[in-house]
Amino acid sequence: MELSVRYQTTVFGELLKVMPRRVFAAIVSRHDGDRYDKDFHSWDHLVALIFAQLGGISSLRELTAIWNVQAPVHYHLGTGPVSRSTLSDANQRRPSAIFAEIFMHLSGLASRTLRREGDAVMRLIDATPIPLTSLSRWARWNGRTRGLKAHVIYDPDTDRPVHLEITPSTVNDVLVGREQPIEPGATYVFDKAYVDYAWWHRLHGAGCIFVTRPKTNVKLTVIKGRRLSQSAKQAGIVSDATVKLASQQRARLPIMLRRIDLRRDDGRILTIISNDLRRSATLIAELYRKRWQIELLFRWIKQNLKIRKFIGLSENAVRLQIHAALIAYLLLRLAARQSRSKLPPIRFANLVRARLFERRTLDRIDKPHKNPQPIPKTTTNQLAFGYA
Repeated sequence: MELSVRYQTTVFGELLKVMPRRVFAAIVSRHDGDRYDKDFHSWDHLVALIFAQLGGISSLRELTAIWNVQAPVHYHLGTGPVSRSTLSDANQRRPSAIFAEIFMHLSGLASRTLRREGDAVMRLIDATPIPLTSLSRWARWNGRTRGLKAHVIYDPDTDRPVHLEITPSTVNDVLVGREQPIEPGATYVFDKAYVDYAWWHRLHGAGCIFVTRPKTNVKLTVIKGRRLSQSAKQAGIVSDATVKLASQQRARLPIMLRRIDLRRDDGRILTIISNDLRRSATLIAELYRKRWQIELLFRWIKQNLKIRKFIGLSENAVRLQIHAALIAYLLLRLAARQSRSKLPPIRFANLVRARLFERRTLDRIDKPHKNPQPIPKTTTNQLAFGYA
């Protein structure tokens, strides 16, 4: 009797299942992404760079060597072998806008998959430098860092980057932040690098709450003080007041503000301002503390993915790999949710890296291999012969 065995995809194949191939094909067509590389398509390129991110690959030579020895799985990933020269050319010429758009699509998918019902929309805004060596001669120097800067809008409730903008390191953070679409009714949290009173006024006009820090030289006039509750005092809040900007600045932000002074663990005073006149001082301070989560995102990506050392020196190659890193991050988040894993994110990522080409489901990523069933010497479908 002939038995059929169901094909079991690899862990890497499981990760890629959520990638919308039709949407990806439409994006590639829109940007004419396969114009120069007829045999190494945009899908091949994306899969190779995601593999480099998840596998901790540091060079083109390492990537092609490890990738090509996995030939048996290429067919089921929809790809094939790759050469160093082909990958290098693609890094130079393929539009990075393709990867940028697929990142945005996956982020939207993660929002629908990961969001908890009833959660208010919260957005953290920050930027992180991407240092590059002097070999990348096109990279600009801003006085501290030579390279690029990744500007990220982050949803802490679903642990997903919402928007990514890559600019030269010389571009001011607020110039990018204020150009992003405003989500009406959302709560925005950012640091004092994003001081732009006209932008804050637009946020207020859209029904948004903003929580941030003022610059040290800003002049605020106290309208009235607010009584502190016992819980606020226990949380380290020193003062709470309704304030407004000084007259010369008030024209750009003609609204009442909230100023909250919070004592840090080291004894220093942290001043927070917001347009939220209703929430308690304790809750507003807690909203600002959440800003630390985007710092943890940057730290996690830099420690666990490959945006410190790049397999390509051109600006386009670096941009492609930064987008691939954020795509890999989203794939890991979606995979962890799909597997219903209780593992910490770094443990889950390490297991994925170790088992990328093993044939197993994601819900068994942390389980040992099953022992193969012994093959019986006889079956009920065969006659048994013996000697007398």
